[in-house]
Amino acid sequence: MSHPHDESLNRPSTEGKTFHELRELHDGVSDGLEALEPLDLRSLGSTDALLRAMSKTAFAGRSLGEAADILHAMVEDEDCYVVCTLSGAMTVAKMGLVLCDMIDDGWIDAIVSTGALMAHGLVEATGRSHFKYDPSMDDQELYEKGYDRVYDTLELEQSLDDIERVVFEVLRGMDPAVPYSSAEFHRQLGEWLIKNSEGRGVLKSAAEKNIPVYVPAFTDSEIGLDVALTMRRCKDEGRPAPVYDAFEDLEDYTERVMQAKSVGIFTVGGGVPRNWAQQVSPYLEIMRVRLQKDVPLKRFQYGIRLCPEPAHWGGLSGCTYSEGVSWGKFASKADGGRYAEVLADATVTWPILVKAVQERLAAR
Repeated sequence: MSHPHDESLNRPSTEGKTFHELRELHDGVSDGLEALEPLDLRSLGSTDALLRAMSKTAFAGRSLGEAADILHAMVEDEDCYVVCTLSGAMTVAKMGLVLCDMIDDGWIDAIVSTGALMAHGLVEATGRSHFKYDPSMDDQELYEKGYDRVYDTLELEQSLDDIERVVFEVLRGMDPAVPYSSAEFHRQLGEWLIKNSEGRGVLKSAAEKNIPVYVPAFTDSEIGLDVALTMRRCKDEGRPAPVYDAFEDLEDYTERVMQAKSVGIFTVGGGVPRNWAQQVSPYLEIMRVRLQKDVPLKRFQYGIRLCPEPAHWGGLSGCTYSEGVSWGKFASKADGGRYAEVLADATVTWPILVKAVQERLAAR
């Protein structure tokens, strides 16, 4: 027996009705939905054409195609200050020249990176090599032969010893009475490369274009350890050592963002570089609220993330841009925010994305 307040009693009966009488079936077009298209490789003659076609497919392919549209728009927006954040062993993975292209072509205005990425890039920029890992060699053997393994790739301990001498030479020329930021230190490393290295390199390109390279976790890298060694040498010799001040980076970066009309972010991986770059928005907001400072509020208008990290682990590397809206870091899509998140390996997606947009810009 039905309950006297059972809502189902007020619903129209479906008994005897056909399937199509139960629902009003739409055609997609009437609701403004965009039709997808088969990926016809025979009709495509360029990387740009490939990504345009992939934007009309599905899954990570569609995300990468949409990322090309957003990167193109971000680069073309002359008012946009573009921040590139980097984590993962991208220079060990030989992606350094992809980043150099973005710098040399004027696509980015600031870099926020892990220290390791810059250290391995310095190895590359000074003409040294990384090597393919041979699985027949176990890790103890690698250690004994001075091979440092990064998954399937090897860094030579000898190379790290060699760049320590470069770091020491640069530090020796710095004024110990003036605190330096990681950006200033990396600028001076870039200047050293301009004078002493014929090849291309991330820090060299950044110095040539006057692009700051911030490394928030500066001590967490081979270069940071080299700086620590120099400080110990100075102490042992009874002379003053150069002084590092991380807050110099924060204030310099914040000032640059404040001066920008709009800001965009291009993220490879996640981690500390991504969070440090994005936290400028909450920093400006609490500066206004807690210090009553008359500073502008800035939210990122563009965002591209190349990272396979899923959101459900709860870490910053995998969090979505929509989550960042709740922190005041990103403009919502309703307010004009444009974002693409490609959940795939950057060593696959990054070169394809950059090549496609290079072609698109060249065809203007």
